[in-house]
Amino acid sequence: MATEDKFSRLQLGTLRVTGRLIDASNATLYAIAELDSQEMVCIYKPIAGERPLWDFPDGTLANREYLTFLLSHWLDLHLVPPTILRDGPYGTGMVQMWIDIDPEVELTDFYAKDDPRLRSLALLDVIINNTDRKIGHLIPSTEGHLYGCDHGVTFHEEDKLRTVLWQWAGQSFTKSETDLLKKAREIFLNSKREIIEGLIEIEEIQATVARIDRAL
Repeated sequence: MATEDKFSRLQLGTLRVTGRLIDASNATLYAIAELDSQEMVCIYKPIAGERPLWDFPDGTLANREYLTFLLSHWLDLHLVPPTILRDGPYGTGMVQMWIDIDPEVELTDFYAKDDPRLRSLALLDVIINNTDRKIGHLIPSTEGHLYGCDHGVTFHEEDKLRTVLWQWAGQSFTKSETDLLKKAREIFLNSKREIIEGLIEIEEIQATVARIDRAL
């Protein structure tokens, strides 16, 4: 399916909830987005279903999921499934394309590998200050692409990186990784600043830039 078709279906399709992922801490609904008689499976997380957290502002997790997708897209990493913010049966929330995981990949072995796809995701986690990178948040697809999901607890003002992707600790960044950090800095400071200010707080933007500067 073409990229524009994916987003059209996510944004404009009639959203029909068909189930719930019961292991999720927040309301995570299995849904179908239908447009022109064509269906797409997706995940719908309404803001109304977010549990209050002591260290994150209420009702902001969907914004953080969406911003993580945008950043991955702007950096040409494409590590997050197509994601939007929209209204749905239970109010405004995050809607994300469902990705089928490759059943041949054993996550308990895969997460610890020195795999460039994992390393790219680890670098993204550093930038977004991911507070919750679990093994189960890794989605190696049947096409061989790696995605990450569940990015609601990100971009906190304080350093809160918590991750299972620790195999490159102490190593230097490559030239391409340094260039990517510089691009991310420009995104938060200038090129996408107006969009980002509509999703997270100014203090969180400033902390993200400071974090990137320390990495550089």
